[in-house]
Amino acid sequence: MPTETESLTAAQETAADQANESSTLKIVGWLSVGVAVAVLGIAVGLELRSRYKFKRRTPYDFYAHAGERPTGEFGLGV
Repeated sequence: MPTETESLTAAQETAADQANESSTLKIVGWLSVGVAVAVLGIAVGLELRSRYKFKRRTPYDFYAHAGERPTGEFGLGV
């Protein structure tokens, strides 16, 4: 039959395991939040950059390659 000291030690171990598990879950939670914020920041940054580049085009950019003809011998090594 377990004595009072053994049952107290088992209760302390259970409490320590729960505290350790709780802190691990907190760390994993905060890490996932950080990764989500980083991904969201990258996505928003890329969208803002593409919009900025689109607005900075001039009318001459639309006609920059208007007179060029595609070559059929590209990559043939002739």
